Order: sequence, then C-alpha cells, then structure tokens
Amino acid sequence: MADQVSDTVLTTARLVLRRIREDDVDAHMALLNTPAVMRHLGGVQPRGVIAAKHEASRASFAAKGYGFMLAEERASRAIVAHCGLRRVAHPLAPNPHDFEIGWVVREDRWRMGYAFEAMRAVVDWGFAVHAAPQIVALTIEANVASWRLMEKLGMRRREDLDFADPDAGETHIQYAITRAEWESHQ
Repeated sequence: MADQVSDTVLTTARLVLRRIREDDVDAHMALLNTPAVMRHLGGVQPRGVIAAKHEASRASFAAKGYGFMLAEERASRAIVAHCGLRRVAHPLAPNPHDFEIGWVVREDRWRMGYAFEAMRAVVDWGFAVHAAPQIVALTIEANVASWRLMEKLGMRRREDLDFADPDAGETHIQYAITRAEWESHQ
C-alpha cells in the first residue's frame, strides 16, 4: 500500500482528497458503483471499467499532476466520494481542451455538503495550481442535483457547449466558470 501522506492531494474541513491506489477498486465497486449513485452516469459499470478509470487517473497524476481522486472523511477515513479534475473526456464534446471537474458521492452521504466541499477545493486547485483558463462540468438535463451544484460553485450554463450522445440517447449539457469569474469570487 502506498504511503497515505504522500497520496494526499487536497484537504478540506471534513475531507481528504487523495490519489487512487491500486487496491481501491473493491471499495469503489461497493460504495460508489451503485445503481443510485450511477443513475445518471450510464448505470453500474463492470469491474474492468472502474479499474481502467483508476489506472487512467493514476497515469494522469504521473504525467500531468492532476486527475480523479477518492475523498475520505477526515474523522472516519471512510471513502465517501470519487472526484477530481481532468481534460474533458467525452469523445463527442466540442471542447476537449478544457479542464473538467466531476464527482460522485456515496448514497448514504448525500445531502451532507460533501460534493460542494470537495468540488470547491478542486475548482480552486484547478485555477490556482494548474492555471486552468476555464473549468467545465458535464451532466444531463435530468440530473438536477448536479447542475444545481454547478450553479452553487459559480458556474454558468453554456448551451454552446452542449452535445448529443446518440449511443446513450441523451444530450449532455455543460456549465463553466472562467478564471476571471473565479477570481472575482475570491
């Protein structure tokens, strides 16, 4: 197992956001890859898909210094979320150059403010450390909780960045915040 201190990327009042370790797949499958959590994200994914996402995140951290992480409660060290920063990953998105944030929170930790707390830290990190000119977030219109969180983060709807995914039968919508908008809220 990797050194837990060196795995820490960000801390908040209640959370430690850390790099994903090789041995995290089982916990992710049990806590975050559930029907309720994955409802708007294509449903429960096979173990191989989750393992590949973990490997991509580890590779991103090694190459670029950012990626997706697991969030642990500071008090209990329980994994409560998967979140982070990457370049827009959807192959149909018109803006693959943009930085994208994303998150999922364990169902038994919903409505506790963990997503906002984690993503506020990730947005700050993206602008302050990684010099992002703009950060976006993607969802589908039916995922009201996600786009409301995007608005709470100071993001605004960007209809010009929406795109259809014919295979999924959905239109993805995007919200964005620019560096100037972020700086004005600091």
